[in-house]
Amino acid sequence: MAATETAERRRMAASPSKARPTIDETKHALKTTEFFAMVGVIGAILIASAVSDSFGDRRAWTLVAAVAIGYMISRGLAKSGTKYVDGEDSRNDH
Repeated sequence: MAATETAERRRMAASPSKARPTIDETKHALKTTEFFAMVGVIGAILIASAVSDSFGDRRAWTLVAAVAIGYMISRGLAKSGTKYVDGEDSRNDH
């Protein structure tokens, strides 16, 4: 089985045009529901801060920062197990 895998690797390296195209396992940030949920939650926090007298600006911006940090951590975890192998820029996908 090891010889078969080695032969397959050589074939793939020798003819990159015939190799299977690589596909990222994760979507771009703007294509995820988490992004839109984050934008909605941040909007709700800022609206609540503007409307409410008991909800201070400092507390609102702390919550906005916490939501943004949570989003960044979740995107980092989502992309941590993936490798973008293709040589092209991933932002130019269709």
